[in-house]
Amino acid sequence: MKILDVLQKEAVLTDLKSQDKKGVIEELAMPLARIAKTDHHGLVRVLMERERLGSTGIGGGIGIPHGKIRNLDSLLVGFGMSHEGVNFESIDGRPTHIFFLLITPENSTGPHLKLLGRIARMLKNEFFREKLLSAVNRDEVFDIIREEDESF
Repeated sequence: MKILDVLQKEAVLTDLKSQDKKGVIEELAMPLARIAKTDHHGLVRVLMERERLGSTGIGGGIGIPHGKIRNLDSLLVGFGMSHEGVNFESIDGRPTHIFFLLITPENSTGPHLKLLGRIARMLKNEFFREKLLSAVNRDEVFDIIREEDESF
């Protein structure tokens, strides 16, 4: 599965305003809750419960919050970027700048784990991360992800 199969263009946020984990998750969840026709507060609660199990700030300025929700037909992905960086309780203790948010149907396991792995592997490419951080709008972000996704 490619990221572009599930990345929602309207859920690409290039200028996150929040300075903490909960705020970023609330911002990232807003467009996906609208697309999924699910309750925003319920989605945030699920994502924060997952964070309590262990931070999804994987280091290197990257966060991949994710959670499973009821009554969702298919996996959805959003993207967010914070130029200033956010204290996301990352494993390396450094600020987090790049976020991919995944929400999956409650009974899904395989596709969501494969996509998490794909995103993590793509983000190991420093040049890809730098290109994302230099993007100025959602169309640019989408094109950068498409280019990397197709070559991966």
